[in-house]
Amino acid sequence: MYTPTSSPELLTRKEVLSKVGCSRTTLFEMERAGNFPSARKLYPNSRSVRYVAKEVYEWISNFGHQQTCDS
Repeated sequence: MYTPTSSPELLTRKEVLSKVGCSRTTLFEMERAGNFPSARKLYPNSRSVRYVAKEVYEWISNFGHQQTCDS
């Protein structure tokens, strides 16, 4: 049974970039290095991706003040 609280809030890449304040390339590099939560594909063979909001907000609160998008 579906309930709104059972599924996580998802953010688009554009929303994540505005919250984090860096470029797409930097975001990709941080993901690849394991320094930022990875995007999830919406469907197996899709190019559409979303980020789990909770993971992004945790990164901002835990690591955002220590790491900048420039490092």
